[in-house]
Amino acid sequence: MSTPAPTILVVEDDDIVRMLMVDVLEELEFSVLEAADGFEALKILRNLDQHIDLMMTDHGLPDMNGRELANQARELRPDLPILFASGYAESIDVPGDMHVIGKPFSIDQLRDKVKHVLNN
Repeated sequence: MSTPAPTILVVEDDDIVRMLMVDVLEELEFSVLEAADGFEALKILRNLDQHIDLMMTDHGLPDMNGRELANQARELRPDLPILFASGYAESIDVPGDMHVIGKPFSIDQLRDKVKHVLNN
């Protein structure tokens, strides 16, 4: 019996960018959940019956930024790996146990970064 595909929660307020990220991750054979903002993401994260292997979030979300979301996500799921996607990757401050990928990224960069985060 094969192991189920890792599940990634993608949080991105730009509908087109979110759709592209979901498509790419599904092509890479990940199972994907999606949220348009931090509040939607927290609703998914609060359902502890829903298995999530990684949360990938835009850093610049409206209402609640990615860092605030990450902090609340870790309260709900202390061991959840978090990957920030940002057009300003070099200038955002992330805790040592969280990861960042700069936008724009290639499919290969996304695949490699997600695999790296999941394998740590």
